[in-house]
Amino acid sequence: MPSVRRPPNMIRLPRPVFVHSEDLPEDSASRAHAHPWGQFSWASSGTLVVRTPTSSQVAPPQRAVWVPPGMMHGVENIGRAEMRSLYIDAGVATFAPPHCRVLSVTPLTRELIQAFSALPPQYDETGPDGRLVAVLLDQLAILPEAGFSLPWPTETRLAGVCQAIQAAPDDRRDMAAWAASAGMTERTLGRLFLRQTGLTFGRWRRRARVLAALAVLEAGGSVTSAALECGYEAPSAFIAAFKNAFGVTPGEYVRGR
Repeated sequence: MPSVRRPPNMIRLPRPVFVHSEDLPEDSASRAHAHPWGQFSWASSGTLVVRTPTSSQVAPPQRAVWVPPGMMHGVENIGRAEMRSLYIDAGVATFAPPHCRVLSVTPLTRELIQAFSALPPQYDETGPDGRLVAVLLDQLAILPEAGFSLPWPTETRLAGVCQAIQAAPDDRRDMAAWAASAGMTERTLGRLFLRQTGLTFGRWRRRARVLAALAVLEAGGSVTSAALECGYEAPSAFIAAFKNAFGVTPGEYVRGR
């Protein structure tokens, strides 16, 4: 079981943009919570998993997760993680996407975050520090979105199926068997899945598997172990699915990381 940590207890931000830095122990998780400001969470090492009532976002290194103001969420990490969370006031219009997103962090943005992390909480908004923050917000606004989100159904039976698949991505039961376990027909399962997640059951499960494989690779597992632990009969099938999802092979991903 992951250790549970409490989120920072803050009533208001000292500045419109504030950074909270944490060195997270292996496999820890925060309690589900919400706050009136947005949160941009990036880990320079380790993998973050942000869960909301409607989706699950996975952010390996060089990726970050944006959570809009007021949205209930919890943050987990796979392995040890060095996390930098930018808390951004809801009134900051430069960067305020209305929905959760997984973003690819550029080298420039990474350096800006590191520089901002060294500033005092009540930095001078009218001087060089304020200009650095303005550049940082401009860069956040143009970050490309990455396909690491997993939409989550609200229907109780579907959510149970999704939880079971995430807990055991190597479970190879077909759609008919999953539908029977949920007490519905295969046709009903397929219709509800598409309506509530925007994905077919097959596409949702494939995405869940490759996202689960990221955790195995981040923990130092081999391509073969990631394939087998996540339900693929052969590494070649896993490599093809991974490249289709992320544009690189698992080996290229590990080397690039």
